Amino acid sequence: METLDLHVDGDGVAWLRLNRPAVHNAMDAAMIAALTEAAGRLGRDPAVRVVVLTGNGASFCAGGDLGWMKAQMDADGPSRAKNAAALAQMLAALDRMPKPLIGRVQGQAFGGGIGLISVCDVAIAAQGAKFGLTEVRLGLIPATIGPYVVARMGAERAREVFFSGRVFDADEAVRLGLLARAVPADGLDAAIAAEIAPYLRAAPGAVAAGKRLVADLAAPVDDARIAMTIAALVARWESEESAEGIAAFFEKRPASWMR
Repeated sequence: METLDLHVDGDGVAWLRLNRPAVHNAMDAAMIAALTEAAGRLGRDPAVRVVVLTGNGASFCAGGDLGWMKAQMDADGPSRAKNAAALAQMLAALDRMPKPLIGRVQGQAFGGGIGLISVCDVAIAAQGAKFGLTEVRLGLIPATIGPYVVARMGAERAREVFFSGRVFDADEAVRLGLLARAVPADGLDAAIAAEIAPYLRAAPGAVAAGKRLVADLAAPVDDARIAMTIAALVARWESEESAEGIAAFFEKRPASWMR
């Protein structure tokens, strides 16, 4: 998996690191497929007690790769639907993984990176990290990540950032409910270690059952809601606004709606 680093240590802690540091770990088709496969593999592995999701390099995840998004503009309808479904299925695989999933966040977390944080059971960030649901700047919407973001933040708080595209800091991410806490950058690893430790004293089967129970008690992200988000993303990929927004990005000019 060239787009991911995966290592399981002797305590059963799996370190799942996004590995496209040159592009701030932006997700392309290969990374999406690799994350889906890794979630299934780790979920089935009885030796794995807890999973830490992070990114190599300066950033956690800058969202969707713009080249991958541009390719959707040129694809036919079935191909767009297939790629949107792959993204949705990756998020569902991580969300439903029967292991605790801890997000270790640094640098940038935009767009799909916010979605990855939202499927973590707990996420901790370094102070100085920046966050944003910036899809609207490209004429898109946070569609497939939407159910997880709204579940994490709650609709009232999500309205503050879901469709403005504004960038916010780690302290605001805590207030919005996206993060459990923000810590100094030099204390991030210690904070993650402290989050891991209780799981190594808990019965793995009970942990998995507890995670499943929380999901059952909450409003479920079921197949119907996932299908709705896939359709919403495809509709935006087919819009004139998204064509203009992505073209403007690659042509290094303001989009027509920018003031």
